[in-house]
Amino acid sequence: MTDGAATVVTKESIDVGIVVRNGEKMLAFYRDVLGLEHFLTAPMPLGIPGTMHRVRCGTTVLKLVELTDQPTAANPPGGMLGATGFRYITFFVADLDALLGRCRAAGQPVAIERTTARPGVDIAMVVDPDGNWVELGELTDG
Repeated sequence: MTDGAATVVTKESIDVGIVVRNGEKMLAFYRDVLGLEHFLTAPMPLGIPGTMHRVRCGTTVLKLVELTDQPTAANPPGGMLGATGFRYITFFVADLDALLGRCRAAGQPVAIERTTARPGVDIAMVVDPDGNWVELGELTDG
């Protein structure tokens, strides 16, 4: 139960951190294949040994974190069917078919082919180099 006070949000989007196994491959996927704007590569803050690559989609920021000492545990494969927790992120694009073609050309698997999720929205799921699922959506005439 809350006291009714609302959190005052000061940014209309969220930043998402993804701990990655190979920073260069993941940066190449999100920047070169998906076309997100890469705007910073810097050492990790707070004295954590590693590197952070930041890419932008609108005002949302993806932080691709490559730690110097890799964690032993890895994200279970299989997207939303593989485990609970944060399992995929979604980007809406103007030309879903073209983006799926770029993913295939880059050797990234398409886990779910283009399909109509609901009237006016088509989606597909691709797999990034670390095995994370990325939902790509396109608004259609419906």
